[in-house]
Parts: sequence; structure tokens; C-alpha cells
Amino acid sequence: MNAAPFTGGRTLMIRAASVGAAGLLATAAGGALDARRALYAYLAAFVYWSGISLAAMVFLMANEAAGSRWYVVVRRLLESLTSVFPLLALLFLPVALGAGQIFPWVHPGDAAHAPIQPWAHGEGKLAIHLWEHRHPWMNLPFFLFRAGLYFAIWIGVASLMRRWSLAQDAGGGAELKVKMRKLGAGGLPFVALAITFAAFDWQMSLSAFLFSTIFGVYWFSGSLVAAIAALILASAAASKVEPLRSAVNANHIHSLGKYLFAFTAFWAYIAFSQYLLIWIASLPEEVPWYLVRTDTGWKGVGIFLALFQFVLPFLILIPRERKRRWRPLVFMSVWILAVHYVDIYWVVMPGLSPAGPRPSWMDLTAFAGVGGVCVAWVVMRLRGHAILPARDPHLADSLHYEPQQ
Repeated sequence: MNAAPFTGGRTLMIRAASVGAAGLLATAAGGALDARRALYAYLAAFVYWSGISLAAMVFLMANEAAGSRWYVVVRRLLESLTSVFPLLALLFLPVALGAGQIFPWVHPGDAAHAPIQPWAHGEGKLAIHLWEHRHPWMNLPFFLFRAGLYFAIWIGVASLMRRWSLAQDAGGGAELKVKMRKLGAGGLPFVALAITFAAFDWQMSLSAFLFSTIFGVYWFSGSLVAAIAALILASAAASKVEPLRSAVNANHIHSLGKYLFAFTAFWAYIAFSQYLLIWIASLPEEVPWYLVRTDTGWKGVGIFLALFQFVLPFLILIPRERKRRWRPLVFMSVWILAVHYVDIYWVVMPGLSPAGPRPSWMDLTAFAGVGGVCVAWVVMRLRGHAILPARDPHLADSLHYEPQQ
């Protein structure tokens, strides 16, 4: 099997880097006009793109822990999605520097963070009380320390997985596969906990009125669907040329489609479970988070997500034939990637504009800025290495993959 280094993607890398640089510069310029608006747009974009990379890493580790063989032909593409954490650590700096204008717990009582909903009378004092009570945890030095710890875990695990994978190309050896499997199983709890607490810190702490232990799972579930969609797009593009054109068969495509279908339903299940539990409990410390998203201008966005992030993809992906062909999967992948951003927007932006959506051109520039440089980084890390792990001991099984009936 061809193990020649991958040399394609140069045009995509240059264009993505150019778009990313332009987007980041435009967002920075917008920040000079309205710093808080630019920072919220940047946070939404950062959470979106980092979530995709994190979910891709969990998907990679879970497959290695389970000893999966079907995915080996697309494993190098999946590994590239997880190589972006050093860049994301650098891209976190604007969030760290602008934390005082994003997170209300940094300066409790600041008028800029006061709720403005008609039904929110009296919540300002309760919010201040809650932030003061949580100060031992929600303070800026500890917040930054935790962020550093999260990135240390993610970078360490992703780097080891990639290093051992590339070492297989050079010398092979089943012992490297054993190491990857052990790290996949042993590292998952630490990666999962870091994702959960990052979700609490970067999204849930935008409001004083949400206590949800499954909020990290909510972020992960939506990001996992998006990560699988990104893997489908990368696989569809790479399989147009050798060696993946000969390596990827209809059964691989079908497995990717089944994962996309299954985790679309999983996201809906987690979203509904979180809402149902808070609705049943009806606690004053929790209900306002949903009230601002159901009793204001954000209500339409929530309905949009229910219909177009779950119902429509679910119905379209039910037929088996659509999960075995690139064209419908590519269409649904682009759709899911777009709608997932709306989901992140629905979570983040009410902290800035509780009365309803207030779109800005900075949303687009921040999304393109963070996304452009991340895509360029992923392609750069993929170039110069074999796109097919030719010496993986399970490659032969993957090449002739047929699911059990």
C-alpha cells in the first residue's frame, strides 16, 4: 500500500490561512469599536472550533480503546483534526485577556452584565449573591490556571497519539498499537473531565442561573456530530485520489453515515434531558437560563435547532442508501456544521443580548478568523506524512472491512 508523504492541500492551506488572518484582523478592528461585542463573537467561534477538535480526539481515543479496525483508513485524517490544540491554546489569549468583559463573575455587579429582560426584576441581586458564593472557584487566576491545565492534558494526549501513529510509518511494530490503545482507554476520563469543566468555565459561567452537570455532555454531543461531519468532508475530498480512492469502500462510508445519524439523535436526547430535568425541578437558580431562551426573541432560534439540528437530519439520514453515498453525506455534513454554530450561538450570545439575537458582521469575521487558521493548521500538519497508515497492523482488516450482519 502506498505510504508516500501527502503533498496535496497546499492551495487550501494558503487560502484558509489568508481568510483566517483577514478574519482575525477584522475582528480585532471591530473590537476597537465595540470590544465586548467582538469578544463575544470571538468566544462563540473559539468554542465552536475547539469543540470540534476535542470531539474528534474523543472519537479517535474511543476507537483505539475499542480496538476498532474499520476506521484505520481514515485515522490519519482524524488525527489531523486533533493536532490543532497548540494553536487553540494561543487563540485562547483574547478570551483570557478580555475575560472581564465576557464573564459576569469577574466583576459582579457591573452594569454591563445586568439582566435586561422584563421578567428579570430582582435577579440582579441574586446573581451577585451567587457569584460571591462561587468566588473561591470562579476567580480569574484559578480560571486561567484551569484553562492551562485543560490545554496541557489535550496537547499531551493528542501529541502522544499522533507521535506513536507516525512512528508506525517509520518502523511499524504492534507495540505502538498497544500503547495507543492503552492511552486511548486510560486517557479518556481525563480528557472527558477537562472537556466538562471547560464547558462549565467557558459557556455555563456566562450566566449565574444554570446548574447542569450534563452541560459538558451537551457541548460534547453537538461537537461530536460536527466532528464526524468534518471527518466525512475530509474523507470525501481525500478519497478522490490515491491512496484513499482504493482504500475507502462503501462500508466505510456507511459507518461514517451511521455515526452521523446516531449522534444526531444523541445530541437531541442530551438537549431534551437537560431541559426536562430543569423544567421539572423549576428552581429559581436554574430556570432563568431557559426563560431567556424560550420567552424572548431567542425562542425562534431554539425552535430552529429542534427542527434543523435534529428532525431534518434524522429524517434525511434514515434511508440506508443515503448513508452509503458521499453526495448526501457531504450535503448533510455541511448542513450540520452550519447549524451547530447556531447551537453555540444560542448558548453564548444571550449573555450579551438577553432580549433576542443581535447579529453582527463580527460574528462572521470571528468565525472565519478562528476557523481559517485552524483549517490551515490541520492541512499543514497533514502534509509531509502518509495519509494512509500503511504499517498499522489492522490496515489489512480495514481495507477489506465488511460489517457483521
